Amino acid sequence: MTDWSGKSPLPAPGPSFVELFTPKIVTVLRERYGLVDLRADLLAGLTVAIVALPLSMAIAIGSGVTPDRGLYTAIVGGFLVSLLGGSRFQIGGPAGAFIVLVAATVERHGVDGMLLATVMAGLFLVAAGYLRLGTYIKFIPYPVTVGFTAGIAVIIFASQIRDLLGLTLEHEPGALIPKIEALWGVLDTINTSALAIAALGIVVMVGLKKLRPHWPNILIAVVLASVAVYFLGLPVETIGTRFGGIPSTLPAPQLPPLSFEKIQAVLPDAVGFALLGAIESLLSAVVADGMTGRRHRSNCELVAQGVANIGSGLFGGIVVTGTIARTATNVRAGARGPVAGILHSAFLLVFMLVAAPLASYIPLAALAAVLAVVAWNMAEKHAFGTLIRSSWGDAAILLSTFLLTIFRDLTEGIVVGSAIGAFIFINRMAHMTRVEHGPLAADDRADDSNGGRTPYDAELASDPEVVVYRISGAFFFGAASAVGTVLERIADQHKGFVLDFSAVPFLDSTGANVIAGVVRKARHHGVKVYLTGASFDVRKELMKHEVKAPDVMFLPQIEDAVEAVRRLGATPT
Repeated sequence: MTDWSGKSPLPAPGPSFVELFTPKIVTVLRERYGLVDLRADLLAGLTVAIVALPLSMAIAIGSGVTPDRGLYTAIVGGFLVSLLGGSRFQIGGPAGAFIVLVAATVERHGVDGMLLATVMAGLFLVAAGYLRLGTYIKFIPYPVTVGFTAGIAVIIFASQIRDLLGLTLEHEPGALIPKIEALWGVLDTINTSALAIAALGIVVMVGLKKLRPHWPNILIAVVLASVAVYFLGLPVETIGTRFGGIPSTLPAPQLPPLSFEKIQAVLPDAVGFALLGAIESLLSAVVADGMTGRRHRSNCELVAQGVANIGSGLFGGIVVTGTIARTATNVRAGARGPVAGILHSAFLLVFMLVAAPLASYIPLAALAAVLAVVAWNMAEKHAFGTLIRSSWGDAAILLSTFLLTIFRDLTEGIVVGSAIGAFIFINRMAHMTRVEHGPLAADDRADDSNGGRTPYDAELASDPEVVVYRISGAFFFGAASAVGTVLERIADQHKGFVLDFSAVPFLDSTGANVIAGVVRKARHHGVKVYLTGASFDVRKELMKHEVKAPDVMFLPQIEDAVEAVRRLGATPT
């Protein structure tokens, strides 16, 4: 990527080891953190804790363990993520994406095996962070991310059908097809009271989300359902009847049983935990960056996630990761830094110490409704449809990842999807080279007229109203992270933003999704975006991802865009 002058700036000296792994809380406290900031973080932490309280228990139950383990995860893991992490706003805790993996691990190796896998995954994440592998995790193609997220959503919803309908089933299979067959076989045991409570929860959550988006819709739905069950004496299962309630104290930390055979047995599960944990936590940090304009440090974040998983496993919790919905809630609630995440864990601890007996009255149908809504929201239906229509390659990557996640294994889905993405990219590049007879990346050129150099425009380079950036070479999933980092950093600093695609022979869905994110951020800051020199195929791919008027204007040349910015006074239209 080069600026208007055609020159790339000399690389600045890289940050030191200490700078790379200094937790963000240290950075925030150095910025004259005061009472106003503490008050904002207190309110944000309380808001997130109210959301996390029922959700943590629901995720734990969906994962095949007792609800208290979800609270241990949010309290211990969430505290360590915020204390040590490389993101200002990350909220750690149990995540819906892990329900499938945790439940399968518990079924194969028991709770002790799951705890051991969690601790091992933490060690892997710490090692990955210190080896600076966080950068490479961002290279996963966008269709793979959408595919495994949608697949997990389907499995989560299927896992909640029993409690949504109040069915009586001795043993529920883990695999999707046997699960559906078993549930169909006991459909005559449906509990109408449980179905009514689940429906009430869904209606309340969806209704409040639309009518009162700032209210804690999940907590309100669970409380209303619990009150209805208690006062009406409805015959439905509750946390108390199935689990005997939850304890009102944190357990003492202890190592899970260790043996070489057990470590070998749970190693694949630990690798799966670490891989998905890295992806989920960094995606969540990117979401927070997009909402705030800040930048996280991915490797520092991986180290924090690793320590948090070790701590969670020692205290009897399940896998910890960055949680996108709770992190977004934290940002919207006005958090100023990691103190909000630490306070969220403290509030959860207080809730558990004070209100643990009341949790016994929560109906399982209400918590199943919570996870059903979570599954619906995480399915990324719009992105799924866009990629299906985008191209046969994106559709192949998406569907292979989606189907393997549902019917085989999440890790297998990610690996196979990424491999297919790489092969399709190579095929596209071969096709582009054959048709265009041109290089995919620009070669060095002479500094004369024969080299086709554009004369340096000092006036434009120093213009505070407009910035011009040119991308050279194939813009695919391998380059999307690096390019996106630069674009997001500059997209809100000028009134006019010109992005030149004349030297881009190929753009894939990951690159298009990056540009869509940059355009959304620019729109939020009132910046007018102009895209110049885009070929028909590149423009077609961008428009599939909603990069189109009125958010952007497509023009033939950079000069046309600069003239348009100056003619309009760089005022957004």
